[in-house]
Amino acid sequence: MTRGLVFDIKRYSIHDGPGIRTTFFLKGCPLSCWWCHNPEGISPQPVLLRHPNRCIGCGRCIAVCPSGAWSRKADGRLSHDKEKCTLCGICADTCPPSAIEIAGREMTPGDVVQEAQKDIPFYDESGGGVTFSGGEPLLQSRFLFACLLKLQDEEIHTAIDTSGYCEEKNILEAAEIADLFLFDIKHIDPKKHEYYTGVSNRIILSNLGKLDETLVRRGRGRINIRMPLIPGINDDTENLEAVAELSASLKTLSGVNILPYHSTGEGKYRNLVMEYKMGNYLPPREDKIAEALDIFRRQGIEAVKGG
Repeated sequence: MTRGLVFDIKRYSIHDGPGIRTTFFLKGCPLSCWWCHNPEGISPQPVLLRHPNRCIGCGRCIAVCPSGAWSRKADGRLSHDKEKCTLCGICADTCPPSAIEIAGREMTPGDVVQEAQKDIPFYDESGGGVTFSGGEPLLQSRFLFACLLKLQDEEIHTAIDTSGYCEEKNILEAAEIADLFLFDIKHIDPKKHEYYTGVSNRIILSNLGKLDETLVRRGRGRINIRMPLIPGINDDTENLEAVAELSASLKTLSGVNILPYHSTGEGKYRNLVMEYKMGNYLPPREDKIAEALDIFRRQGIEAVKGG
């Protein structure tokens, strides 16, 4: 049976496509964007997150851990040994204040549909549906396609939030099933794109063009461009105008979402013992967001702030 790794399920989402949606976050991403706010989704394997501010120091994790990965330091604080940890999840299940979390659990397409069915009344009322995000959902292509087909049988609207960095055959197969693509464009300049995300944008831009052609041929399905707006990285006029021109060239474009950078994910990096590269970067000012929106609107594009 096809199974996938999901690290979060967000119900009643209004920022991941039209209407009220249920968003499934799939593990694994080939990019390492400086500003990523879901670092727990980057690894294709489950990861353990600690929430030190919740810990009450009860030591129950030490008592239940079968591999001896938890211990207490001389100062009384709890210590976790990654080398010994098998990610069995027993400590997370028994932690009274939920100070330990395992990001990544197996689900079947049937499990996904069962979860989605709980929210069908909200989809029907709002024109919503199910969105697959991540990570990069197209890395788990077999699982994703199986979920899309089952949801299609239930007449539930589906969307894929993708970086576009994947095998061409996978995104084109998805184009035959999904109703909407939330396609991220982070930077047009190939060198800057690689510097800030770890990968070239050549595959991304190629896949965007092929996706658009496939949706035109199919006669169904739309693309929504989503662009994070990050001061000092991609908010210059030259880059914004280039992304606007690219967006305007798409025959199946439904709109553009400008997503202002925020640092709310910074705490996750501490909990995962990962480097947060954004340092002192601040969110964009409202006037810069307005300028960005105006650049897209001058191309005749319906552009909005946020999801």
